[in-house]
This record gives sequence, structure tokens and C-alpha cells, in this order.
Amino acid sequence: MVKPAVCLLLASALLAGCGEKIEEFGGPTMGSHYSLKYLAGEGTPEPAALKAEVDGLLAEVDRQMSTWRPDSDISQFNRLPAHSCRVMPAAVLELVRAGDELSAESDGAFDLTLEPLLDLWGFGPQARGEQVPSAEAIAEARQRIGHQHLQIGEKRLCKDAAVQVDLNSIAAGYTVDRIAERLGQLGVTSYLLDVTGEVRAAGRKPDGSPWRVAIEAPRDDQQVAQKVLQLDGLGVSTSGDYRNYFEEDGKRYSHTLDPQTGAPITHRLASVTVVDPSTLRADGLSTLLMVLGPKRGYAFAERADIAAFFVTRTDQGFATRATPAFTRRFGEGESP
Repeated sequence: MVKPAVCLLLASALLAGCGEKIEEFGGPTMGSHYSLKYLAGEGTPEPAALKAEVDGLLAEVDRQMSTWRPDSDISQFNRLPAHSCRVMPAAVLELVRAGDELSAESDGAFDLTLEPLLDLWGFGPQARGEQVPSAEAIAEARQRIGHQHLQIGEKRLCKDAAVQVDLNSIAAGYTVDRIAERLGQLGVTSYLLDVTGEVRAAGRKPDGSPWRVAIEAPRDDQQVAQKVLQLDGLGVSTSGDYRNYFEEDGKRYSHTLDPQTGAPITHRLASVTVVDPSTLRADGLSTLLMVLGPKRGYAFAERADIAAFFVTRTDQGFATRATPAFTRRFGEGESP
């Protein structure tokens, strides 16, 4: 799933004392792209060597978790019938556990087993075109979803129904955290990392200023910064319904599906941004809150002390609302 991007704000390579400067590279990944800007100095790897490390991690995640390649670990698991098990990479099991936690916290609003519904609506890897399915087809697909059908054993993932796992709602956030961990091991402590719109920053730029990212306004015609945040040791994720959707008979159908209805969300929440020390959790929470909508989502985030920023459609345009945790951390934020 491609999420709305968070705009990255950075001047071109800045020079500082001791030979420090900002290096950057990027490339395609997960049907989108990634980029890394980092403070290079004595002891940090050369850009080509660091890029090889990052590309290696991205390739590993793709081999394990991509639902778009039939030879991935998760695709092979998804083809298994009910009452089957398969030895899976530790990373996949970690994400399934994270999905279980998010599902339990939200009473099922978050679900990693929605692939049959995503395919049915035209958003999944086995989709046959975007379409509004019949109520009967939705009811049938809903019989093949549910976290309760997954069990984790000794290095194995098992299922008691023919469910299929789609990790796209948290895989990019997990990947950001994995890359960040590796950067620290290699002596890179100041960086701004973006993988398909999931962002993490740490340290300071050469002039001592913080890394800054902008929350993107929910527009499908152009990228417009709405609020600027200073990040250090935090991940940020934005989910929205304004990029990936289709229209039929004048009605808009979002790629964000509600597991409890089997259909796209219909509320007025246009986007929600979550900031958290774990980019994986920020990624999952932004999806979860997007499913819950402006009222239930805000109440959930407020109770759980989640730093979240909501943008809701109104008859007069857009209205924004930040949780207390978000305001405590960022105040009113900077103007773009």
C-alpha cells in the first residue's frame, strides 16, 4: 500500500567543520521510493557502501513480505490451505505479533488479513480491476479474514482458516526502523530517512538545526505542506484517502477498508499523522486511526496518549485537530 508522503525539508548539501557534510541517495522500493540524507564525517561509510547496506535490507524485506511477488515468504504462506503452518522469518513473525496487538487494542479495526477484500475491491495484488463488489461477494470474502485465525508457534506461522496476510500497513515502518538500527551500528547518528512516505529522523544537521519534515495537506492535485515538525529520534507516518482511490457513479471509494464492514471507509477523515518512537507503530496506528475516523479515532488516540494530527473534510474545507500528546510534543508546529 502506498501511503501519502511526508514532505522532506532540507537545503542542498551543507558543509560544516571537521569535514562533515550531508550526503544523500535513494532509489525505488515497495512500488514507491526511498531516500536517505545523512551527516557524513570521519568514521562513517562511503555513500556507495552505505547504499549497498540499505539496498540489501530493502531487498530482504521484499523477499520476505511482498505480496506482489509469488516467491516471497508471505506469498507462499498465503497459498497454503487452512490448518497449515510454515516456518517464517523472524521479521514476519514480529510484524504478525505487532498486528495482533494493534488488532486487540482497536477491537478489530486493524487487520493484517484483509487481502481477499483488497483484491475484491481492486486494491490488492490479485485484483482484477477496481470495482464495487456485490454484498454477497463481500460477505464471502469476510469469511476469509480475521487475526484470530493466525497462530505463532516455534518459528512457524499457522492458520486455522484460509486467511492471507498482507503486511503492507506496517512493513514500511518496520523497514525504516531496521535501517535506522543498521545506521546506528555503522556510526551514522544523524539522518533523515524516508521509505515510501514513512519517515524517521535522528541527530542534527551540520549547522546544529533539527531535521524538519512537513505534514502534507490532503490534496490529490499537488504536494502542499500543511504543518512542519522538528524530529529527533522519532518516526512519523501519515495515512490518507486522497491518493489511492477510485470513483464509480460519482462516488469515491478509498483504498482504506474497514474490516468490520468489508467496505471502504465512508467518514470524512481525510488524513491522520502519527508520531512515535517506533516507526512501525506509527505506521500501524495511522492506518488504525484512519479506519476509526475523526470521532472514534480521536477518542482512541486521546485515551492511548498517541501524538496524532487529524485533518477532516468539512463543508467549508478542511478542519484540523491535534491530540494533547501531539500538542505537548510539537506545540502548534511551524508554518510551512
